[in-house]
Amino acid sequence: MRRCLTALLCMLALAFARESAAQRCQGEFANPITDICWSCMFPISLGSKALLTMDQEDTDNPSGFGCYCSSPQLIGIKTGFWEPARRVDITRTPYCFVSLGGVSIDPGVRAPEGEVRLQQDNTRQSSWQAHWYVDPILYYLEVVLDNPCLETGTFDIAYMTEIDPTWNDDEVTMLLNPETFLFGNPIAQAACAADCVLATTGWGSNELFWCAGCNGSIYPFNGHVQAHVSLVQASSLVAQRMTAKMHREFLLWGTAGEDALCGLFVQPVMDKTQYKYHMLYPVAQTQKINNKCCQPFGRSSVVWGAGKSYPYKGEDFAYMIFRKRNCCLGVGY
Repeated sequence: MRRCLTALLCMLALAFARESAAQRCQGEFANPITDICWSCMFPISLGSKALLTMDQEDTDNPSGFGCYCSSPQLIGIKTGFWEPARRVDITRTPYCFVSLGGVSIDPGVRAPEGEVRLQQDNTRQSSWQAHWYVDPILYYLEVVLDNPCLETGTFDIAYMTEIDPTWNDDEVTMLLNPETFLFGNPIAQAACAADCVLATTGWGSNELFWCAGCNGSIYPFNGHVQAHVSLVQASSLVAQRMTAKMHREFLLWGTAGEDALCGLFVQPVMDKTQYKYHMLYPVAQTQKINNKCCQPFGRSSVVWGAGKSYPYKGEDFAYMIFRKRNCCLGVGY
């Protein structure tokens, strides 16, 4: 009798585990009205001066007022704004599309499951998958009309780490990005403390390009987080690594500064001051802290990340990424 009861309990536990695993993929479609912090588009500048700030943080704009472009041929005014143009899912469940309502697919290509693992020294490590989306939301929602500085197109899946062999293998990652060896030592990582201070008070340093401020190290360009502090911290770090990876693979280009006035330019090393982001899921980050609901890359998640994750439905993440755009806005001739 006892053996039968034990066997029955084991079968029930196994069935429950399978059911739980099948339902682990969580997510939802973001509501563009209530889930996106539109004030992150500001400041908006003409020339080097900001016209509308809405108490938002900004980087330096090109000096002067007028601009000229030879290709395409136009004369205009230097403008600057923050464009919501990309979105990224960070999940421990392979093929779980958080931004698509939590839908999960099975393409028949195996990918490693993510996890949070406690080490013998009582530190934690974690591993994640990521999905990168092209999301020019200002254009397809027609929030801003007839602005040639906006990226055109529709919402689309641009990159899946499950089918990228460099994402799930540290050795292959280092073969393709050999500079990873230079930044894995204690001295290089200690320098990230300075980047953490800068990102907490403003913007991180591009001289410390291997650092993600308080979130950890940009290297390696994969989903293995060697210093896992919290789910929000680790997922934020992976989102920043994914952005840096897209730059290294020439899938993202430079959009800010004097060089971007007449079009995007090649930027294999990410400019950290070109980006800020906010959470879409599991908790839409629209409640403002000090009048802000976006943060630069590298800023500590201790304050803004409080209460942004919870068991079961709150362990997958989606982030909206805003990029700084400097553009010559004018008329052709």
